[in-house]
This record gives sequence, structure tokens and C-alpha cells, in this order.
Amino acid sequence: MKTLQAGDKAPQFSLQNQNDETVSLSDFAGKKVLVYFYPKAMTPGCTVQAQGLRDSKEELVAKNVEILGISPDPVKRLPKFADKESLNFTLLSDEDHAVADAFGVWGLKKFMGKEYDGIHRISFMIDENGTIEQVFNKFKTKEHHTVILDYLNT
Repeated sequence: MKTLQAGDKAPQFSLQNQNDETVSLSDFAGKKVLVYFYPKAMTPGCTVQAQGLRDSKEELVAKNVEILGISPDPVKRLPKFADKESLNFTLLSDEDHAVADAFGVWGLKKFMGKEYDGIHRISFMIDENGTIEQVFNKFKTKEHHTVILDYLNT
């Protein structure tokens, strides 16, 4: 697993959102985009992480930042998560994990003594020109939004 770093060009992608519409990274040219990868909708950690971003959306928008949450969940699972948690940002389905592979966040994980392939919880701030500005890979799910806002406010 070779995770992209600050200074790398962000891979272009198009995925289906929670409304089964195609969303492309290029749709956000001229804006910063927080691309955050999460393992599975409606699980405790992913829910807390999404709630923090939901509650911080106004502050992020004020800083010209759009939020894209990407998981390997099927499209049909995303509206349930978005509705249940009143999420106010875009969720994208990467079922074949091609985008996760391109960003270098799909790889071997360990949980309770078992090894399996899955998404690593890593976020990328992509600048207005499509270059990765910052990589966030060390945070607790409940503090993710704070780490992002602290970065933007420095």
C-alpha cells in the first residue's frame, strides 16, 4: 500500500453518490476538496466521524472546502446512512475499491487477530488545482473534523 502524499496530483475519479448520480472530482475545480475514506457506513466509528463533518460543514464551506466521503459500500446503502445521520455532504460508493487503490488507502488490515484487505481511514485535502495539499492519517474518529479545521485555521 503506497499512500499518496502532499504534493502528489490527486487521481481523477467518478463515482455514484447516495442519490445514484455520478460525481467527479473535476466537478469541484476551483475549490478545496476533503476526500475522506471510511470503512463502512452505519458503523460506530464511521458514524461519529461523519457526524463531526456534518456539524462542521458550515465552517468548511466558509473555507471553500467540499466534503466527499468514500467507502466500499454499495450505492443502495448510502442513502440510509445519509438519511439516518442527516448528513449534509456527498457520500460516494467505491465498491470495487479502484479509487481507494488509486489513493493508496486499500490494503492489509488487522482486527482482533484477523487479517483482511480493506480501506484505511485516511483523508486528503485536495487544493483548488487538484494537488494533494495535506494527508490526515493520525486522528481519532471523533476528532477528525477538529483536526481538519485546525489545519485550515493555521
